[in-house]
Amino acid sequence: MLGRRQKIIIFYCVSALFLLLNIFFVVKRETMIVAVLPLILTIVFLAFCKLDWLLLLITFCTPLSLPLSELYPDLPFDMFLPTEPLLFGILILFLFKLIETRGPDRQITRHPVSLVIYFYLFWILVTSLTSTMPVVSLKFLLSKIWFIAAFYFLGIYLFRDFKNIYRFVGLYSAAFIVVILYAWSRHLGYGLSDEQAAHFVMNPFYKDHTSYGAMLAFFIPFLTGLSFSKQIKGSYRIIAFAGLLFFVAALVLSYSRAAWLSLAIALVIWLIFKLKIRFRPLFITIISLVAFTVLFQGQILMFLERNNKESSANLGTHLMSMTNISSDASNLERINRWNCALRMFEQKPVFGWGPGTYMFNYAPFQLKRLRTIISTNSADKGNAHSEYLGPLVESGFPGLISFLLLLIIVYYVAVHVYMRTGKAEIKLIILSCIIGLSTYCMHGFLNNFLDTDKASVPFWGFIAIIVMLDIYTKNQLSENSSENKKQV
Repeated sequence: MLGRRQKIIIFYCVSALFLLLNIFFVVKRETMIVAVLPLILTIVFLAFCKLDWLLLLITFCTPLSLPLSELYPDLPFDMFLPTEPLLFGILILFLFKLIETRGPDRQITRHPVSLVIYFYLFWILVTSLTSTMPVVSLKFLLSKIWFIAAFYFLGIYLFRDFKNIYRFVGLYSAAFIVVILYAWSRHLGYGLSDEQAAHFVMNPFYKDHTSYGAMLAFFIPFLTGLSFSKQIKGSYRIIAFAGLLFFVAALVLSYSRAAWLSLAIALVIWLIFKLKIRFRPLFITIISLVAFTVLFQGQILMFLERNNKESSANLGTHLMSMTNISSDASNLERINRWNCALRMFEQKPVFGWGPGTYMFNYAPFQLKRLRTIISTNSADKGNAHSEYLGPLVESGFPGLISFLLLLIIVYYVAVHVYMRTGKAEIKLIILSCIIGLSTYCMHGFLNNFLDTDKASVPFWGFIAIIVMLDIYTKNQLSENSSENKKQV
């Protein structure tokens, strides 16, 4: 073993060598590449020795990540830095671990959610091979795999320590608050009542106010649960409540109508759980509403067309503009994109146009009468504006079915965990995850962001929490049953 003196000598020698290398590369090569060497070595150490820390580090970096196109706009490809390169590295490590350990826990690999994910990824692979743009589609598939590998499969192991669930939410929220403060500092320059400025002040961290608002709404239920739960320490509740105030204020100032609507519907879902409304009357109510909408769709459209309220800094007017399909450019452009999606689906109903290719193919399908002042033929203005129409167009009808099946199984599992457990802490976590995911599922009717790290990390992370709690509560139930049999 090295003595204290030898360790000090080695420390100073390494430090001196590091400084000399930095001086050499800065003076002779005019580069600071050596300066990032400690960071790279730290990440490599975490990957092999503290993988859970690396996953949490990526979680913290996610709200702060930047698209590569912001730094190098002329490159033919794009990715989020530093999250996606780190996730790619974790994917490689994950594959090696699979080979070394001959696969993860069977309770994970054979879980119903995992089985649906296999089908979901398999069909993306199939439609990537039949894609109109195979390179784009395979890159889309690869990004899906590294999100799922890191924050679903490895996430289940991460969240076995309940503290990591709170760390996951806390780290994402803490980094998000940095983005909120950045957005507010820019928004103040235009005036907080400037609704147009609210669309871009969060850029480049979030592309626009819709993705920003969606993630604010996603985490508000969890922060609310932590703020008012008696299961959480008082000091943590205060911190969570302070974060909640930031998120609520930011959501209001985002002027994201879709995010407001998603949170309102999520509140209804929370009431359903709290009032313990049974499935049958709830199902009958939903079917009745759908039937009513179909039967009276003509009258409903006529009513909506009378609404000429435009997006505005006035919150009341802004809310009313949500149903304006006669003059609001944002709403009309969504209708334009949805119509393009349906016409594209009619041409390729089974295999679709290829994952990630909607934005490159939709332009010829725009009808002149549906084009708006913000319509474009270029591939730089977003996609189908729907988390459901996107897979339908890009991977055909089976692609949509695979995604819907995933959501149905996740909700089925989550509800059963909530009903099965008697622990207040688990009920708090599972309900927070259900409501958080619900905000995104509702938001998914109007926008889609699962091709970004901002949405994918929490989306797959929350699903991993639900699956972990399902396995945990089943094991607890089995252990209790075995102990009771022994006692008898």
